[in-house]
Amino acid sequence: MSKKLAVVAFGGNALLRPEDRGTQEEQIARAKQAARWLAEIVRHDYRLIVVHGNGPQVGNILVQAEEASTKIPPQSLDVAVAQTEGSMGFMLQQAIRNRLEAIGHPGEVVTVLTEVEVDAGDPAFKRPTKPIGPFFTRYRAEALERDLGWTMREDSGRGWRHVVPSPRPLHILNIRTVERMLDAAPVVIACGGGGIPVVRGRDGQWRGIEAVIDKDFASALLASELKADLYIILTGVAKVALDYGKPTQRDVDRMTLEEAEKHLAEGQFPPGSMGPKIEAAIQFARKSGQDVLITDVEHLREALDGREGTLLVHA
Repeated sequence: MSKKLAVVAFGGNALLRPEDRGTQEEQIARAKQAARWLAEIVRHDYRLIVVHGNGPQVGNILVQAEEASTKIPPQSLDVAVAQTEGSMGFMLQQAIRNRLEAIGHPGEVVTVLTEVEVDAGDPAFKRPTKPIGPFFTRYRAEALERDLGWTMREDSGRGWRHVVPSPRPLHILNIRTVERMLDAAPVVIACGGGGIPVVRGRDGQWRGIEAVIDKDFASALLASELKADLYIILTGVAKVALDYGKPTQRDVDRMTLEEAEKHLAEGQFPPGSMGPKIEAAIQFARKSGQDVLITDVEHLREALDGREGTLLVHA
């Protein structure tokens, strides 16, 4: 009997945090840290698909392109996403393989450059909302808007960031390849950064498009299509909270689908933070009938044993 399948989604800041300079050495060190807690899922006897974010990394590529634009032609956003899928996948797969060998669970780890279909008519293309890259001062943000045509938005009092279209994922083109790889590799890294956004043109040909896909929605789609037994969303808090940041804040150990939908409709989970994660969790649970675990990396081991985190359940 084959092992159960878990899909885990976590943000690009796991490898590149705001306080980091962004060097390759820092990101490799962060990948080693990530591998320690990802290996815990394998230790719990799961086959594992890893979906990582890439917002900081793609943003940095765009900054590099801007600075070097007089010497090197800049690449499009979809190609930048593909770049980070490859580079981050390499760092993660090497770190995970080394960690699995160290704990006595050797096996292949592989990265798939994953193309994800989106709708060219998605309203997101007219209203960019997805923040990527570093924070800028207001003065610098205004200059980027004026000179490069970027859309800039203030982000939670931390500065201004570049926002880009984030259409909903419709279909994962490489889904059957990912499925077959799980037969040989205990860990597959797929849909990095939400996957490379592609559309089918009027001529029937696939092409990339200037956008990024939310990794929570992409991972929920991936988990649903592969009938995962467990979907894990890693975020910055140990548990989902109601009235977050208020004197009435309270953590939630267990939440039904109906409760999650009610709280989402009431605005308990803002669009820029917990909202997409809860929405993705609901999407997966509705389609699969399976539970969703939401927690942070520091409490993942305890959460896998049922002693931490928030579990989204059907009833």
